[in-house]
Amino acid sequence: KLDYKSFLTNRERAVDYLNTRKRLYVVDGYGGWDADYRVPVRVITSRAYHALFMQNMLVPPTEQELETGFQSPFVIMNAGVFPCNRQTAGMTSSTSIAVSFKRREMVILGTQYAGEMKKGVFTIMNYLMPLMPKRDLPPADRALPLHASANIGPDNDVSIFFGLSGTGKTTLSADPKRELIGDDEHVWHPKGVFNIEGGCYAKTIGLTREKEPEIYDAIRFGSVLENVVFDESSGKVDFDNVSITENTRVAYPLKYIPNARIPAKVEHHPKQIILLTCDAFGVLPPISKLTKDQVMYHFISGYTAKVAGTEEGVKEPEATFSACFGAPFLVWHPFVYAEMLAAKLDKYGASAYLVNTGWVGGPYGTGSRCSLKYTRQLIDAIHDGTLESLPDSEWEEMPVFGLMMPKSGIKNVPREVLRPEDAWKQNGQSAAEFQKTAGNLAALFQKNFADFAERCSPSVRAAGPKKA
Repeated sequence: KLDYKSFLTNRERAVDYLNTRKRLYVVDGYGGWDADYRVPVRVITSRAYHALFMQNMLVPPTEQELETGFQSPFVIMNAGVFPCNRQTAGMTSSTSIAVSFKRREMVILGTQYAGEMKKGVFTIMNYLMPLMPKRDLPPADRALPLHASANIGPDNDVSIFFGLSGTGKTTLSADPKRELIGDDEHVWHPKGVFNIEGGCYAKTIGLTREKEPEIYDAIRFGSVLENVVFDESSGKVDFDNVSITENTRVAYPLKYIPNARIPAKVEHHPKQIILLTCDAFGVLPPISKLTKDQVMYHFISGYTAKVAGTEEGVKEPEATFSACFGAPFLVWHPFVYAEMLAAKLDKYGASAYLVNTGWVGGPYGTGSRCSLKYTRQLIDAIHDGTLESLPDSEWEEMPVFGLMMPKSGIKNVPREVLRPEDAWKQNGQSAAEFQKTAGNLAALFQKNFADFAERCSPSVRAAGPKKA
């Protein structure tokens, strides 16, 4: 928590810098598509790039709304070109992103990463939504902000895809057979679901039209590409070049997706809850069916894994836990959001699955990333009822983690791919190696969950991995 005086010091520094610029860009828009819940946002920045980015990412207001309904906006002052003063109390570097809910302001200094503005709006929504429509309502009847993508099928069945960066939220929600509601931030409220954003912010590493046609075709005039390498004479982008960073991105308005639902709101409650993880240890199954208690355990855990850098030749997977799949943006205790999700699942009911888009046949360096073709087929099996119709006798409990795995192949996904230990053995690894790795990952889950266990029910605590 930043001292209020330090916030005012940074604010004054940002204002002073912005006042020296010959030209400023101001963008007005909303956080949220639902008029009863949306938050007006004004962005003031010195860079056209930042202005266009937020013009894509905020919900665009009409001319009439700007004249009559745009009152008391939350103001983002982006002076990211200018550093903060390291001598200011609370500063540990030249970068500072600070939010004052009291002043309804956000101040950015020392970073030109445009995503800070987008996540600032999400942080604001994480503060305000659980208090709406009234803060004294029971958890099931209040608005729950979600770090998740969402789409809707022809029968109005809404799917929610929770997941951290790199797990497939954007890719898997862009489904030609379903309408896209949004790719990253939503609110589940008493009447249904709405998108917080007016656009999408997709990773572009290795992007091809064949693999992700909707995203590839959304890259056109008005989109913003970040951190990519391109041929200056032809303008052609090399999406495989990660010499700047692997975090190459594109921001584009929702209307650039042909099957996007606009306005991006639906009066239907989720029918499918999908928790996405990218397990670089190769332990978790590509798909497993979850009980309500397991949903809560894995939602609070927010697990994924990333591959470490290549410093000194080290390439080991690194477990990452982010409560509610969005810890940096949570304002209230994670249990507040978890309690609301549990209450909504009890009230509306929804089938739930854990989908691992990470490694099969061994950890990173030994196994291989699960084919996107296979993952899409598993998501299709959720949507078309294939998995729902499987009798209990066709599911088997995975040792240690207690997850229910299919006994047989699903669609064109082979049985051995769906069963991690079998995949390891087929790839020349031993059962003992798999069990050791699974035990190590289970221990990491247990260590992380210790911070939350006290406020969870015994059944939720028991839904996690057991010691091997």
